Amino acid sequence: MATVFSSSALIAGSTPVTDFARSATSPENHPCSVAHVSSRNFKHKTPSVKSFFSSHVKQSSVLLLSKGGCKQPPLLSHSFLHHNRNSVAALSSHFQEGYKGSKLRGNVARHQGNVKCMAADNGRANQAKPLELVVCFGEMLIDFVPTVGGLSLADAPAFKKAPGGAPANVAVGIARLGGNAAFMGKVGDDEFGYMLVKILEENRVESRGVRFDPGARTALAFVTLREDGEREFMFYRNPSADMLLDVHELDVELIQQATILHYGSISLIAEPCRSAHLKAMEIARKAGVLLSYDPNLRLPLWSSPEAAREGIKSIWDQADIIKISEEEISFLTGGDPYSDEAAMSLWHPNLKLLLVTEGANGCRYYTKDFSGKVKGLTVSPVDTTGAGDAFVGGLLTALVRDLNLFEDETKLREALKFANACGAITTTERGAIPALPDRDTVMRLINRGRESMLSPTPEPYSWQGYTRWRIRTSHSN
Repeated sequence: MATVFSSSALIAGSTPVTDFARSATSPENHPCSVAHVSSRNFKHKTPSVKSFFSSHVKQSSVLLLSKGGCKQPPLLSHSFLHHNRNSVAALSSHFQEGYKGSKLRGNVARHQGNVKCMAADNGRANQAKPLELVVCFGEMLIDFVPTVGGLSLADAPAFKKAPGGAPANVAVGIARLGGNAAFMGKVGDDEFGYMLVKILEENRVESRGVRFDPGARTALAFVTLREDGEREFMFYRNPSADMLLDVHELDVELIQQATILHYGSISLIAEPCRSAHLKAMEIARKAGVLLSYDPNLRLPLWSSPEAAREGIKSIWDQADIIKISEEEISFLTGGDPYSDEAAMSLWHPNLKLLLVTEGANGCRYYTKDFSGKVKGLTVSPVDTTGAGDAFVGGLLTALVRDLNLFEDETKLREALKFANACGAITTTERGAIPALPDRDTVMRLINRGRESMLSPTPEPYSWQGYTRWRIRTSHSN
């Protein structure tokens, strides 16, 4: 039977740490799992503690669940799961480094080195394979969404706050779908900043790449869906913390551990974040990391349309994967957004996949060998914020597990069908991150037929009823 050791009990009680370690490793008390040990509450480098963990690792298979802060490469990266059966040296290094690396501050951000050891069945543990990491670089902010749709921002009676920011949305989207994601960026050293990091951690997104700025506030954005279906934005930055990420604040190891680095263009607008963005891309490219780019055009943030066009195109030829919308094709090329000619004018020799999203109409795809279109889902949108990010999250979740998708059209179409479903589901709730689906929700939508499930009437399997089911199951996990 597993023995549970409470770190708070160690502090409150009189038992020395050495006695705790001796007791824990004795034959009658040696646990098959340590259910909770907080490295903040005793010294990592105490020989007796290291001996305890050495003994524990030698005698049993363990899973280490680290909630960020550790600078060591993950031995099994999946929602912070690090698996190691026999390597005492790696475990000791993990413990010694876990408390030192992160610059996170604030009550919700002080998570360095928190570790859980859980007993693992040897057969299942030996079969476990690491999930590839997607690092999302850029902005995370607070979206304020009107409680009533179809109105201008000025006419909205009230607003509901929701976490957002395109790269952060993608990271959470990947994690919700069972993937392994990290977010890298900067927020204010304020309550909104702490809230955002807590949301990342609650969604099992690695947050060790997040920095806090005591001199700037977390960015705010007001967004609404007008009667004509167009979104309206109003941003409060000038400058916000996300614009102030510096090159020296980058977590280089985190970038190097990634399989894919995903980013947008908003982080190119101002220094010092622009230089940090370019450096992150340089580090990733040297490490053989795939580069994924969603320009995420937000004209109000740029000084002029010309500056936006130039900024977006400045890094265009470095990306392996690019996702754009019809609006962005028109903006960048001046051509018909629904023509293949306009889309292919944006192709560059190093590009592996170009995607054009068309909202409810689905998406088009272009590779060096083939192209086509995958039909979308027709829904009655409540709020389209984050739909494109959900699409990207769905695609990258599939791509990171099979990097040959570029070469197999059948597999690519299946991945894009999955991504389309992710985007459609997200439009049925207000806010971006709150609306991002889990894998079960997406698969049920795909398998049970789109039209019947997305009816606005709360019949069995209607979308409203389905949303309630999804919320219940997500809280039970």
